[in-house]
Amino acid sequence: MFELKLQINDIVLIEAEGSELLVIDNYLSPKALYKRWNNLAKLKHYGAITHFAGLVRKEDGMQEDDGLYFEIYEPLLVQWFKKWKEKLETAESLICMAHSKGFVPVHKCSFAVSMLSSHRKIALENIELFIEDFKENAPIWKYDQRGKQRIFAKDRAKPINGSGLFGDL
Repeated sequence: MFELKLQINDIVLIEAEGSELLVIDNYLSPKALYKRWNNLAKLKHYGAITHFAGLVRKEDGMQEDDGLYFEIYEPLLVQWFKKWKEKLETAESLICMAHSKGFVPVHKCSFAVSMLSSHRKIALENIELFIEDFKENAPIWKYDQRGKQRIFAKDRAKPINGSGLFGDL
């Protein structure tokens, strides 16, 4: 579609001349992603684009070479994303999302999303709803990585309905 240098371990889960879902090995380049998605909005003659990037924060005790490690269950992620894709396409909108897998150092981007729409109101209303739903329901698990040690961030994890993880929480 548009120039984005994907690596061998990167995964394009959904790519079309519409909503897109990418899983990228290591950290993201929001600039490259937003350029790609801006071009898509231009092709669709959309008048509104909202961009959001999530960066890895330096938590208590983290060093500059520490960060987060992400695991993703792609089949559930695709299922979750397709619901949003279908909902937004009926509102003349597209959702484009990329998330990191593996290690992402402090201050680097692990999550990028753009809402493309025919009108500003639709894009602004839906970007926040999408991000909140993502935080609650996307099958992505993170670990604090300090040095070579990974510690599951259970205190920041949420149970995902039907996943069988965390018992009946």
